[in-house]
Amino acid sequence: MTYDYIIAGAGAAGCVLANRLSASGKHTVLLLEAGGKDSSLWFKIPVGFAKMYYNPTFNWMYYSQPQKQLGNREIYAPRGKVQGGSGSINAMIYVRGQAHDFDDWAANGNDGWGFKDVLPYFRKLENHRLGDSEYHGGSGPISITPMKGQTHPICDVFLKGCDELGYPLSDDFNGPTFEGAGIYDVNTRDGQRCSSSFAHLHPALSRPNLTVEHYALVDRVLFDSGRATGISITQHGVTRTFTANKEVILCAGAVDTPKLLQLSGVADQALLAKHNIPLVKHLPAVGRNLQDHLCVSYYYKANIPTLNDELSSLFGQFKLGLKYLFTRKGALAMSVNQAGGFFRGDEQQANPNLQLYFNPLSYQIPKNNKASLKPEPYSGFLLCFNPCRPTSRGHIEIASKNPRDAALIDPNYLSTQKDIDEVIQGSRLMRKIMNAPALKGITVEEVLPGPAIETDEQMLQYFRDNSGSIYHLCGSCAMGADQQTSVVDKRLKVHGLDGLRIVDASIFPNVTSGNTHAAVLMVAEKGADLILQDA
Repeated sequence: MTYDYIIAGAGAAGCVLANRLSASGKHTVLLLEAGGKDSSLWFKIPVGFAKMYYNPTFNWMYYSQPQKQLGNREIYAPRGKVQGGSGSINAMIYVRGQAHDFDDWAANGNDGWGFKDVLPYFRKLENHRLGDSEYHGGSGPISITPMKGQTHPICDVFLKGCDELGYPLSDDFNGPTFEGAGIYDVNTRDGQRCSSSFAHLHPALSRPNLTVEHYALVDRVLFDSGRATGISITQHGVTRTFTANKEVILCAGAVDTPKLLQLSGVADQALLAKHNIPLVKHLPAVGRNLQDHLCVSYYYKANIPTLNDELSSLFGQFKLGLKYLFTRKGALAMSVNQAGGFFRGDEQQANPNLQLYFNPLSYQIPKNNKASLKPEPYSGFLLCFNPCRPTSRGHIEIASKNPRDAALIDPNYLSTQKDIDEVIQGSRLMRKIMNAPALKGITVEEVLPGPAIETDEQMLQYFRDNSGSIYHLCGSCAMGADQQTSVVDKRLKVHGLDGLRIVDASIFPNVTSGNTHAAVLMVAEKGADLILQDA
């Protein structure tokens, strides 16, 4: 079968593209998804992400290669295997990043991707509760809800503590004041997750020019004389091929987009030769430049009630459930990551280089990797941090020429001195904030790492032993002008090939400061415009 556009991956970006490219009715669009539909109620309830955290039906449940700097641990890397992709199973925090993040993109040979260029696309995608403004859109498809005024009361203690230490307070991390402590926004509508699947794709499904195929694992992109002509998939054990009149667009994410290019013969020729894959285009940067945010949590026992108290009993869960059912409000309508902010690790930093999360619930993920958001058996909360712009770079490589084999993921965490220095900065910042009078007043003890962990070396070791991904993998098919160090140009076209584009987190030249989902949605909105302009 033949379509104008074939989109590989119905994730956060793919759902946006499917809507925008099919909206005029002029173009036929095929959207391919390796997973199933997002029809379960758990995809709508914000707290439902806990149900998907280790669910192999809806989650690829990838793991990294052993990380040398983290005690050779394999780090968990969940990825959505469902319509909506990782945007259907994430914690919904909506943070764009700092203006200089995108100005760096533009400075890397990508004219048109500076902050002033991408802000209109952030505004285009948003339906913000406060309406249209210089920094926000009021009529876009993705509903943005400030959690301010709804969070657990203990979050106000965190804000007070930061204020006592002289840190600025931010009313809106996506507004004019990025730096400081505040309450996060989430992409929810009326207390329900507002993913790009719900906001973009569902309303478009009735269009006759849009076709969606589920359980369609893409095997490879098809080429003819340097042009992408279609895609081969396996669906329910049957091989099928589809032809693209205009373009093939890869939206499979930072892990599976480079994997798909490598399977299709677009990668470093030495890697392709190793797996006996015919060379289509030598692009050595495919799978390189992989980046991620690495975080660690500190656990505290409180002398006042926290969410632990409400969620630790069936009665408390029942009360929260009733409140959600009748009002669409309360803890079940929000992310568990409620407060936090962006801070400078020392006076030499030109911009905030550390992100903090303050969570009114304390829980641990068991070492045996079994899902659990069961609260600790005491009134507790946690504080965690990650460096905003790590400089460690890793890679993605196919394990074999079999598309069903997961790619090898090596983020190469903590491999630069800057990243190590920022671990120490973040650890010291956590202790400094927890010593604020307001927070000392509600804290019984630091449970983990505990007061015995005091020196820089001990704090670094705690990070090495306990840190994990915050699931912001990106950069593995970076945008840039140099074919040796990048994969797509500023119009998201794959270097040296016709009819092939990439629109997902893999094109990030550098990771943004904050949660990456908002930036992926922006890339999809701008990417759709670029594709339609070229049409």
